Order: sequence, then structure tokens, then C-alpha cells
Amino acid sequence: MLTAAATLPRHSAAVSLRPAAEAYDYEHFRSRLAEPALLADAVAVRVFRAPLLAVPVGGPRRGGYMSFDLLTHATETHALLAEHPGFPRLRVRWSPYRDTCHTVEWGDPAPDWREDDAVFGRFYGYSEAAIAAFTRRHHWTPSSAAPEPCSPTAP
Repeated sequence: MLTAAATLPRHSAAVSLRPAAEAYDYEHFRSRLAEPALLADAVAVRVFRAPLLAVPVGGPRRGGYMSFDLLTHATETHALLAEHPGFPRLRVRWSPYRDTCHTVEWGDPAPDWREDDAVFGRFYGYSEAAIAAFTRRHHWTPSSAAPEPCSPTAP
């Protein structure tokens, strides 16, 4: 676990790892994960001044990802997470499209994009209550979906 006093030997001025509780979306994940104990091994990935949570795999959570506008930030994040436990099979998915973000993914490959939101919610380890609340608010079907650049998958 990364503590507030911990410093990492490798980071750039743009990307660094911080304690998980510093992430802007920490409470969002804590309230929605089926196993919030995973947050003990999570880290905040700070790009410039914006720390966002990277949640490791474990329990029902089979994979994770983060989106980045710049490929350099994705590759720096990949290098930092490679040194941190809980992020197996790290990979950078480069996007050839200007309106779609690059991603760093870990764990198992995500379900096919045509799956419904409940399948994604379970894959990413969200509680059944969080999945139900999300699906009530968002009536998404694969045939009607218009992708949002850099949008999180968090229910």
C-alpha cells in the first residue's frame, strides 16, 4: 500500500502515483465496489494536478482501465503501475482516432462492447446495488450507443 509519506523512485513532472485516498473519485469507487477492501491496494494516478483512482484486480473485479488524452501519459502510467502489485497483464491500447482516448488496461480483457451494462459492472467488480442504480438511470443498448471520449465505465 502506498502511504502519504511514500515516494516513488520513478515519475515525471506530469504523471506520478499518490495514495489512493487523494484521488478525486475515491469515494465514488468506495461506495460502488462489491469489495471496497480492494482500495487498500489502489493508487491515485496523478496527471499534472488531477489524481484519479486505479483499482487493482481482486475478488469479483477481473480488470480495470484508465483513459488518457496523451499517449505519453498512458505509457508513463503503464510504467508506474508495472511496479505496483495488483495490476497484472498491463497493456497500453493506443487509439488511432483523435476523439477517442488511449487507455491503460490491466487484468483480464474486458467483455465485448456489445454486452449490457450489468455484465461490465460485474466484470469491473461493482456491487449489485450500484449496477442496478446505474442501469435504472442509463438505458443503453449497443445499437444506440454513441461513445463518449474518455468516459469512465464506473456505474
